[in-house]
Amino acid sequence: MTAEPGVPGIGITGWGSYLPEGRLTNAELAARFGVDEEWIVQRTGIRERRVVGPGETTASLAVEAGRRALAQAGLRPDQISHLILASGTPEQLSPATSAFVQRELGTAGGAHDVNAECAGFAYGFVVAAGLMAIDPRPILLIGTDTHSLVVNPEDRDLGVLIGDGAGAVVLEPYDRSWLRSWDMGCDGSKVDSLRIPAGGSRMPASEATLREKLHYAQIKGNEIYLNAVRFTVGSVKRTLRSAQLAPQDIDHLLPHQANLRIVDSILEHSGVPRERLITNIEYYGNTGAASMPIALAEALDAGRIQRGDRVLFAAFGAGMVWLTALVEWGAGEPVGWES
Repeated sequence: MTAEPGVPGIGITGWGSYLPEGRLTNAELAARFGVDEEWIVQRTGIRERRVVGPGETTASLAVEAGRRALAQAGLRPDQISHLILASGTPEQLSPATSAFVQRELGTAGGAHDVNAECAGFAYGFVVAAGLMAIDPRPILLIGTDTHSLVVNPEDRDLGVLIGDGAGAVVLEPYDRSWLRSWDMGCDGSKVDSLRIPAGGSRMPASEATLREKLHYAQIKGNEIYLNAVRFTVGSVKRTLRSAQLAPQDIDHLLPHQANLRIVDSILEHSGVPRERLITNIEYYGNTGAASMPIALAEALDAGRIQRGDRVLFAAFGAGMVWLTALVEWGAGEPVGWES
């Protein structure tokens, strides 16, 4: 789809990220799983990860990232009209994690969660654009996950991938939307590819579910790899076609930082030049819904993204869900608003 002309647009005016201090290195994981450190790098592209420590939660990471984004945008929490929080590892089943974050930050207006797993930030971005069209006031969008808390310590396939963190952006109204085109989808027939079986209404918590370790994440690695590449490449092509652009017209590709092998395959099959890739997976691993805003914040702080650049967000996650969004950085001019 493409942005509608004449509708209040959306732009990014602040950003920030927060990574816990705890580090999990390949040396530690190699010793735990009986593999070589270089095997982990070749398989994932990851050398270390950040993981939460005592007292750190999905919400506490989100609060710190949100504070940094607000400070960078020069806004007070009470000037935010809505808080959108993307996560696949909620604070608890109820209430929404966004309520915990709203309490600590003191944002005004509403708050709600988006669970599109690792595609949550991208989903939240498009949701925010729709909200901005009917209520053009500042929105705080946060992606945050603590997957280290839901991974079986004996699970090598997931254990070498995951990390924890949070990233946030402040969105304000513009006379022209930075979001130029997007493609969003879900194939629910793939729900078993990556899941946490127990703890919800389908399989309530019990002594048996705890004993059988059904509250840990489970992954079918080959299925995830094949479907992530297939769905994402198709989504990239549809988004570019809608915008009437070729892969070479993209200045930056910012994918979900899942696994470097998956990202490499997406590059190969989509035709986007490799030098346009934004990635930080080597240092943080797969941080779920936080991976894209963390990488975006680092690229912006480094001055890599400039006004007029075309940035392609490409996300995928359990479900399976996917979303690709083309962003024209700095398009249009800010629009005045009242809190």
